Amino acid sequence: MAVPVYAQTGDAGGYARDKSAAYWLEKMGPALNMTSYRGVYVYARGASVHSMQVAHRYHDGIVEERLVLQDGGSGEIVRRGMSVVCVLPDRGKVKLDQIIPSGPFAEAFASQLVPVNRWYKAELTGEDRIAGYDVVTVALTAKDQHRYTHLLWLEKSTGLLIKSHVRSAGGEVLEHFQFTTLEITDDIPDSEFEIRTEGRELSRTLSDSGSHSDSQSEFSNIAHRQNWHLSWRPEGFEPAATPTSGRGQAIAFSDGLAAFSVFVEPAGKMSMPTGASRIGATTIYMRQLHKGNHAFLVTVIGEIPPVTARKVAESVRVDEALATDAGKS
Repeated sequence: MAVPVYAQTGDAGGYARDKSAAYWLEKMGPALNMTSYRGVYVYARGASVHSMQVAHRYHDGIVEERLVLQDGGSGEIVRRGMSVVCVLPDRGKVKLDQIIPSGPFAEAFASQLVPVNRWYKAELTGEDRIAGYDVVTVALTAKDQHRYTHLLWLEKSTGLLIKSHVRSAGGEVLEHFQFTTLEITDDIPDSEFEIRTEGRELSRTLSDSGSHSDSQSEFSNIAHRQNWHLSWRPEGFEPAATPTSGRGQAIAFSDGLAAFSVFVEPAGKMSMPTGASRIGATTIYMRQLHKGNHAFLVTVIGEIPPVTARKVAESVRVDEALATDAGKS
């Protein structure tokens, strides 16, 4: 059982007397889906800052959500259960994966957070007031150099995440999410989940990654079919999903909080830049890998430090069968 860690504040009342960091993490997971609310949040990644209006409802066991862009063009995303519809008339053709919000609305945040205490030190660090609600702050300090540190602000009555920071080992804030206006309420009518923007609609059904054992089995099957493998990955990052990648093949990994994906595809004739780039907490590392007479482009993208992304990319091994297939294309 986790030992309670109490905030060192002048007022030891309320949450500090009888609630541990583990309690709040366990409360946060269900709150992300099962709390009904509406509001506006900002999401900053590097020099890029965006805001979105959101209505979220848990109704008859189904999660419904409508996100409306507030800047950078018009558009909206509506989700009901595992079905997602996106309308972005000002953007032309887009990939749905690219515009579904990351950070606190990503799948990793909604997963069971109990295992993360193996990879992060969790402690209460204080209390605050944000968007009109009393909150507690929970710090998740990375225990190794392969992860970033997270600071979470959780609303006291529900455990809803209403602010978060992703920070480097040196304390630099790499990504920042925060509600600027928020109303936690069950009184949200059906009309708030209707699509109101005219434009081309893109639809997708989200997949459920299932249990840990299922993910491991799926990973083994996918790796066998794709004919490439990793000889190293950070401890605790387990197979979580299989993103699409055009002609390429990909596997995503998560430690329950952060996630990264590895893409392997034929390099083709076009010369691609290699090396690392970073936008906020998201690192993109690209390298070319040669197998026989064939070249492959390896891309690692996710919420991990550049040095870690490079180590993952350099651990990719391509089997002979994949090189043979590349020669046939």
